[in-house]
Amino acid sequence: MQTTVAAELDLPPVNQIGFVVKNLEEAVARYQPLFGEFTVMEAADMEWDYRGRPEVSSLKIAFGNSGDVEIELIEWVSGETPHKEFLEAGHEGLHHLRFVVVDVDAKVKELATHGYQQIWYKRFAEGMAASYLERDGDPVILELFENHSA
Repeated sequence: MQTTVAAELDLPPVNQIGFVVKNLEEAVARYQPLFGEFTVMEAADMEWDYRGRPEVSSLKIAFGNSGDVEIELIEWVSGETPHKEFLEAGHEGLHHLRFVVVDVDAKVKELATHGYQQIWYKRFAEGMAASYLERDGDPVILELFENHSA
């Protein structure tokens, strides 16, 4: 039996599947029959660490669910982000898989030993952070999410 990357990296089950879309309204209409209602929000002028430098970006985001798995649709609006890179490379669709971890910073360091590089990071508050990581040859970005504030 082949070992999955998630098992090899000691990651929990995926709890979110993220898609980058060109038009959020159209994507919500397209995906709603599959996943039901979506909650839409704007993440305007958010400060992130992007590839080692501070960056301000804006996104439109919709959240839905398929059982215990959250479905996230993201439309890039402005700023330098992994989502903009994805679109500029001619892609639309599956972008990242999210895993909830106890300590984002510690897991980022651990995954660096497996060739992963952090490309996007934000600590929202004590006990709440998110990080995107990529590795050459992997088909999707890994998102690590920590939330002890709930």
